[in-house]
Amino acid sequence: MKQRGRHRRRRRGAALRAVLTGTALALTAAATLISTSQAGVAEDPGALTPLTSPADTGRLRLQEHLVPARTLDRLAASMGGPVGVDAVLQSADRVLPEAADCSAEDRASLPVAPAAGHAYCWDPADTTATAWRPTAVTTSGDADDDGVWGTHRVVLAGWTHSTTTGRTAERGLARVAFVDADDPAHLAYRWALLVVPVDGGRDYRGLASEVSGMVWYENKLLVTTTAGSADALYVYDLDRIHRTTVTGPAIGRVPGGWSADGYDFVLPAVGSYRFASGPCASSGPPCPGALGLDRGTAPDSLVAAESTPPDGDRPARLWRYAFSADPARAGLLATDAGGRADAVEAYRTRAAGIRGVLSYRKPGADRASWYVGRLPGTQDGHGGMWRQDTGRARAARCGADASDRCWAQGAGSLSYWQETGEVWSLSDRMLFSLPLADLDGSLD
Repeated sequence: MKQRGRHRRRRRGAALRAVLTGTALALTAAATLISTSQAGVAEDPGALTPLTSPADTGRLRLQEHLVPARTLDRLAASMGGPVGVDAVLQSADRVLPEAADCSAEDRASLPVAPAAGHAYCWDPADTTATAWRPTAVTTSGDADDDGVWGTHRVVLAGWTHSTTTGRTAERGLARVAFVDADDPAHLAYRWALLVVPVDGGRDYRGLASEVSGMVWYENKLLVTTTAGSADALYVYDLDRIHRTTVTGPAIGRVPGGWSADGYDFVLPAVGSYRFASGPCASSGPPCPGALGLDRGTAPDSLVAAESTPPDGDRPARLWRYAFSADPARAGLLATDAGGRADAVEAYRTRAAGIRGVLSYRKPGADRASWYVGRLPGTQDGHGGMWRQDTGRARAARCGADASDRCWAQGAGSLSYWQETGEVWSLSDRMLFSLPLADLDGSLD
């Protein structure tokens, strides 16, 4: 396991930093021009309203459920022992072309304002005529504040398969792209399938759940689950990645070894968090959608946004949980003696259709700002990016009519890379990053 601070590396030189935060990409005319039909200004979500009553905060309580160590160890032994993140990166078999080498349709999905500083499109094998779509992103900048995992800069992108289209065996599954980001000009990646141990570690099944939010903290990866699921979050261990031994469509133990629908690597869940008051619902606990990490709190905290329809008018909730400071519980939430995790802060927002959330306190500021990336109400075209706090809300604006439809198409989650000052996110077709300073500039 990687210990905090163990792998701190000397900061890269000015040349690399200049590459990472360099000149913003020139977008195509298709991306920079928004039609009048798309440019209607959305209702201002206004200031955040704190939620402090037990009736509100009690619904956010989670109950921790950890998979027994003997179950995980039995599975590991049967599969030949775990491998590390390095093994996945070293076997990367796909590349992420830079924006200049991507199609105009791909580039048109990028934010209009602020413009992306770096952007990449996925291998056509993963985007052409498939039912898979990218939904969540997190990085080694979340995992450790030095920005690297071992010796590598890594981006993890979560993808979800449609529950209604595509090959039946894949419907509803979730996978993670392990992206080697050591060289910003040459990104490469490899897939791993998310699975859940069953039968005491003698087998596993695919995680049949939408992944709309994902945070890598310490050696743990926390992901959201499908709305209405009994579990709110699943937990994965980046020190427990396993190789499969059989190539085939089955998932789990098969004659001759282990299979995962053709994937060479699997991550078995090591635990989950369930709302103590029952499955999420509009009248009960909020269904978590986007997730983010905030290193500006003590201890660091996991932030979440409620998943609501972009066309609805139901207010959404934003809240946070503290991470445990116990080294024996690295990457897990802080809990009481009964394994319960309570929200340490919660708000209500009038923003709907939130698909990305980030909480960040500027140096010298008296309160944190919450950044929310929203889908457009019609779910076509560009979404909006708003910054909210308990005093007001500001939006990124673009075009002659000052539209707030300036963010990415099919926007995904947000991840702040503290070491470089970048925010990473996803459109429905591309992976991109931009300096947080540029995002703030567009909002100010």
